[in-house]
Amino acid sequence: MASAKSKLLHSIGAVLFRYIYKNPKRNMLRLVKLGKKFAGNMYPESTFKTPIEIISNENNIWHDYLFNGMNDIDKEFLQHAVLTFGIDLGLIGTSTLRKKRDEMHCNIPWVVLLDPTSACNLKCKGCWAAEYGYKSNLSLDEMRKIIFECKELGTHFFMFTGGEPLIRKKDLITLALENQDCIFLAFTNGTLVDEEFCLDLKKCKNFGLALSIEGTEETNDERRGDGVYNKTLDAMAVLKKHGCIFGTSICYTSRNYEAVTSDEFYDKMIECGAKYMWYFHYMPVGGDADTELLLTPEQREHVYRSVREKRNNKTGKPIFTVDFQNDAEFVGGCIAGGRNYFHINSEGDAEPCVFIHYSDSNIREKSILECLKSPLFNEYYKGQPFNKNMLRPCPMLENPQALRKMVERSGAKSTNLLCAESADALCAKCDAYAKSWAPRAKEIWEEKERFKPFTQYYRDTPEGKTGYKSEDY
Repeated sequence: MASAKSKLLHSIGAVLFRYIYKNPKRNMLRLVKLGKKFAGNMYPESTFKTPIEIISNENNIWHDYLFNGMNDIDKEFLQHAVLTFGIDLGLIGTSTLRKKRDEMHCNIPWVVLLDPTSACNLKCKGCWAAEYGYKSNLSLDEMRKIIFECKELGTHFFMFTGGEPLIRKKDLITLALENQDCIFLAFTNGTLVDEEFCLDLKKCKNFGLALSIEGTEETNDERRGDGVYNKTLDAMAVLKKHGCIFGTSICYTSRNYEAVTSDEFYDKMIECGAKYMWYFHYMPVGGDADTELLLTPEQREHVYRSVREKRNNKTGKPIFTVDFQNDAEFVGGCIAGGRNYFHINSEGDAEPCVFIHYSDSNIREKSILECLKSPLFNEYYKGQPFNKNMLRPCPMLENPQALRKMVERSGAKSTNLLCAESADALCAKCDAYAKSWAPRAKEIWEEKERFKPFTQYYRDTPEGKTGYKSEDY
């Protein structure tokens, strides 16, 4: 149930949206400037400077992206999603969780990832979720409890992973309808998207999708199975027809890194109606993980530079892109352990990261706050960032010694649902990669002065400044 403050602001926002649609370019600019004045010092100057530039400059690629989006996405869907993101997540949620962080002396996340099920209708190479089977599920009431407790802490953003979350799509729609002051997003292979589901998404107006796709038909189906590429494009077509909000989720590997960063791939996704692209570095998780899929330093540098070229506001591509591994400088390093997010698997285990399957807490035994204050989560709280070079953010992939120590000190256990994997075994698969990437990461990092974001680090507190020692990690 949305708060009275949220309802009031949404009603005001609806009036403002109608005002925008009367003359989008002129009126949107007026409102951004008003929002800047209203928000005060809550956000950095760039939060408002950038949108003002986009709205005002027709030569900026994001100008067309913005106003084309207003035409492409269902009007009511867009209105509710934008207002919920801005009011409930951006204003009410952010102020609450910052207050709670200070009060509780622990990380409070901006977004929570949860697995409704371990089940998946595909069996993709290199995917840990595909091996788990169909028996592990969070009940609808358990997910309700998670959302309720998270909202009390200020979290209003929830992502569904898995498994294939749309196997539970009726329950997910129920959650979205019950929590109109939240934003939901499902990472999906897209094969279960149909007309009926699109109508449900439009009814919710707060539920987006990230469809997994990996370059060309050849590079996609080599990992995901024959015919999956075309099924995903079919899903995009029906989503676009209904004006739903969707984008892509891309795992880049040594075999597909060129395909997923090509101009042709970007142009195809834009043509299909995708509005955002999430890039994820391949992680060698699981006993049978193929380390040959890990990228060489040259291949990772290619991804790093390609994504940034595509984001250039003059010569890039009009689609919003986030590279989960290479964009760490914009969020101050590793965001796991509840700093900005954490993961709850289909058994209820609270894991600091969706890619790192260790836990010392379960939501069936502890509250969300108790999980966030657990020894393992506290190790993340004390240790972040794990490297001053933000091109080496991860305590597993680029700093495997950090994960080894955190698991040992916290007493956390493996939560790999298929086969337990020790931290030593997992990190051993990353040691050579970390060593080879470090010198190239240093060269790239020192090329220019870097963005310095606001942080919520433990060591920025008086307690942390006296107790933190860099050699601990």
